[in-house]
Amino acid sequence: MTIRNVAEAKAELSRLLVLAEQGEEIVIARAGKPIVRLELIETKPVQRKLGTLKNELKWTDEMDKAFVDADADILEMFEESLGIRSAVEIPS
Repeated sequence: MTIRNVAEAKAELSRLLVLAEQGEEIVIARAGKPIVRLELIETKPVQRKLGTLKNELKWTDEMDKAFVDADADILEMFEESLGIRSAVEIPS
């Protein structure tokens, strides 16, 4: 167990956090009296469920066209920033 007073804990908080991550028990004291304990919070990874929006979203031709238009606009802005003209034509 590691015990530090408030001033010491403040000065070396990053180091104390590393120790806590390694499983060390960290106690912070004021005037020699323990007041708090730092401990690692165990978190479980969130399990994602795939396919929750299946049949909820429909991709349309309008969406395809919007992406093609956006691609053309982005390409044009990029080429303008370089001072070049496109040799590639993106179909509309």
